[in-house]
Amino acid sequence: MTEHLKSAPVAYDNEPFLHSPDGRILRLLAEYQEPLARFRREQIQDTVVFFGSARFHGRKYAAENLASIEQNHSASSPAQLENDRKRAHAEVDMARYYEEARQLAHMLTKWSIQIPARRHRFVVTTGGGPGIMEAANLGAHQAGGKSIGLNIQLPFEQYPNQYITPSLNFQFHYFFMRKFWFAYLAKGLVIFPGGFGTMDELFEILTLAQTDKLAKKILVIIYGSEYWKKVINFQAFVDAGTVSPQDVELFRIVDSPEEAFEFLRDGLTRYHLGGPPKKQGEVLPEIAKTRP
Repeated sequence: MTEHLKSAPVAYDNEPFLHSPDGRILRLLAEYQEPLARFRREQIQDTVVFFGSARFHGRKYAAENLASIEQNHSASSPAQLENDRKRAHAEVDMARYYEEARQLAHMLTKWSIQIPARRHRFVVTTGGGPGIMEAANLGAHQAGGKSIGLNIQLPFEQYPNQYITPSLNFQFHYFFMRKFWFAYLAKGLVIFPGGFGTMDELFEILTLAQTDKLAKKILVIIYGSEYWKKVINFQAFVDAGTVSPQDVELFRIVDSPEEAFEFLRDGLTRYHLGGPPKKQGEVLPEIAKTRP
């Protein structure tokens, strides 16, 4: 009796191949095509992206953490206790940015869901993790709107927060594909205080805007002048001649959810809704189909 070899898997079911260096191009294409298909299915036209630290917490959590450190100080050395106190006090101070990100996302979503369009406009989008990302997804959720989480595999900090719309919860392996989806649909960008990742994302978008690589107007907000003026001296770029004076007009620095919302609402209306800015609560006309 003749024996037959077991059938080999077709290429797209061959997991060793798909996860090998030779399968990288297919993995890259998947991180483009799968989100595209889902955005079309969920009728997402465009987004407003929130960036910021994954390490911030809300006021309640920060206050409870500080109280816990104060109550258990006998278990630590004096030096360790002092360091823990400093970090906890800083956490309480920075908690305001969590609360303000949540408030801004709520205001933006409440406004955007009133726009009578065929597809969802200016959907709050984050990196999908904790901190400022969680706060923005929470604000959109509380306003009754959709929100997007573009998560990525990291060895720390990064896990999907519970407030992302489940059908819009994404997981990426490649940073540059994740960045593509941050930028491709974005009509607005809000940069809250953050670390290396936030700086990277800010300057990525500013560079694209500076070099005219964006086919659309993206409104860029840098939130929290107290923090950012300590971290970046934008005027020093101009004084040294490394950027043009008009380059620092690519963004607006704001210090309140109300100021940020008014800037976004007016700019999004002017550049992307085909009309002059509307007052709060006023119904906007439906626009013609536009490409993201």
